[in-house]
Amino acid sequence: MNKSAIGTNWQDARKQLFTPEEIAASDLRVAIIGEIIRARHERGISQKRLEELSGVKQPIIARMEKGLTNPQLDTVLKLLAPLGKTLVITDLESGFEQKTANNFMVHEQPEKFGGNKK
Repeated sequence: MNKSAIGTNWQDARKQLFTPEEIAASDLRVAIIGEIIRARHERGISQKRLEELSGVKQPIIARMEKGLTNPQLDTVLKLLAPLGKTLVITDLESGFEQKTANNFMVHEQPEKFGGNKK
């Protein structure tokens, strides 16, 4: 275990506190929400406008982006569609311990949902 000047580093503490499956699930959630935030910013879409486009209430979007809630799959898909994106499921290359976040992709979709509108 690595010790820093003030104690255990986060990576070591995280491995002690959480199972590999919990860590992978958390990493995946962070990666997906990060992609939603990135795509929203790239398109210059406010949370309020994303609400109008997706039907997901702005306070829910804000809580998701702050990491205060665990979004349901249907909510994630509703948010991705107006951003011109979707989820793609791929085979795991070598077991669950390999970071699950590395095994998801968000793909661009055609502009049929008005993703470039502000």
